[in-house]
Amino acid sequence: MDFRLSRAEEHFREEVHDWLVANLPAGWGTPAFRKPEEPADKVRFARWWQRRLHEGGWAGLHWPREYGGRGASPMEQLLFAEEYTRIGAPSMIDIGVGPALVGPTLIHHGTEAQKHRFLPKILTGEEMWCQGFSEPNAGSDLAAVHTRAELRGDTFHVSGQKIWTSYARFAEWCILVTRTDFQAPKHRGITFLLVDMKTPGITIRPLVEMTGVAWFNEVFFDDVRVPRENVVGEVNGGWTIVITTLAHERSGSAPHARIQGEMRDILDLARRVGRDGQPAAADPRARQRLAQSFIETEILRGLAYKNVSEIMRNGQPGPEGSCLKLVWSEVDQRMKDLALDMQGPYGDLERGAPRAIDGGRWQYEYLWSRAASIYAGTSEVQRNIIAQRVLGLPRA
Repeated sequence: MDFRLSRAEEHFREEVHDWLVANLPAGWGTPAFRKPEEPADKVRFARWWQRRLHEGGWAGLHWPREYGGRGASPMEQLLFAEEYTRIGAPSMIDIGVGPALVGPTLIHHGTEAQKHRFLPKILTGEEMWCQGFSEPNAGSDLAAVHTRAELRGDTFHVSGQKIWTSYARFAEWCILVTRTDFQAPKHRGITFLLVDMKTPGITIRPLVEMTGVAWFNEVFFDDVRVPRENVVGEVNGGWTIVITTLAHERSGSAPHARIQGEMRDILDLARRVGRDGQPAAADPRARQRLAQSFIETEILRGLAYKNVSEIMRNGQPGPEGSCLKLVWSEVDQRMKDLALDMQGPYGDLERGAPRAIDGGRWQYEYLWSRAASIYAGTSEVQRNIIAQRVLGLPRA
C-alpha cells in the first residue's frame, strides 16, 4: 500500500486545514475557551457548528452533489477526518446520526419524497436524529427486536421500548427498527420507519452513565402512529436497510485519527507524571506498554486505509468495516487503561477533583471507553461477522 498522497490530495488536506483555522470559534483549543459540557449545551453547539460546516461546503462530505453533499471520494473523507481530528475540531457525535447514518441510508433506499423532505435539514443541522435500534433484550441480536408496528389502513401503530438511544430527548426524528410480522423468520418480518419524536405516545427517560453524564436514553412507544409513507424500503424488508445503516456506522469514520491524537497526549502525559522520582516514560514497563500502544495505533491506521481502499473498489462499505471497529474499540480501551496506570493513585480521582491530573480527563475517557466494545456492535458480534462474511468460515 502506497501511503504517499497525490498533489491533489495534499491540496485537499491544506484546504481543510485552512478552512478550519479560519472558522473555528475564537480561542478554540486554548485553556481559556470553555467547551460545552452539558448534553443540552453540546447539542446547541453541535447544531451551530453543523450549520457552519454546511455554509462552508463541508457538510455531508461524502454525499452525492445532487443531494447537497460534496461528492468526496473515500480518500478525501479519510483525509478530512484526519485533519479535522489533528486540529482538534469539535466532536460531531452529538449530531452525527443524521449526516453519518440517516443521510446515506436514505440516499440508498429512500423515496424521492423522503430525500427531498429530510436530507436538506440533516445537512444544516436544523433537524437532529436518534437511532432506535437496541432493545433491553435485543442489542447484540438486533434481529430479535420486539417493538411492534401494526399496519391499520395507511398508519402503523407502534408499541415497544428502545434503549441506549443517544440524545433521544433532543432529536426531532428517529430511525426505528420494528417487527411487523411475528410469524416470519426474525431477519424478515422487520420494517424500518422514520418517526417524528413529537408524536403523541412517546416517553423518553434519560439514563445516567457511570461517567455521570445523561447521554443515553430509554424510549417508550405507546400506540405511536406513524404514516405508511415513512417506511424506508419495503414493509417486512427492513433488515436490508438496517445492514446499510450498520455498515456506515462501523466503517464511515476514521477512528485512527482520534486515537493517534490521544496517543500523542498520552506520550506527553508519560513525560509529566512520575514514579520514584523519575517520569513514567523512563520506567521500562511503562515504555513497553507505550511502545505497544503506539504500534497498535499504527496498525489501526493501516486498517483504516485498507478499509478505504475496499470502499473505493466496491463502491460502498462492506463487512470489512467490522475489522476496523473491532480493533479500534479494543485499542482504545487498552490505551485509556495505560493512561490511568501511569498516574498511580491519582488515577483514582474523578473528573473535576482538585488534584486530578489534566482535570480528570483520562478518568472520564477510561469510563467512556468501556462502552467502545459494546456500541455499534459488540466485539463478539464483530468477530462473528468477520468469521462468516470475511473469512467464509461455517457457522458453529
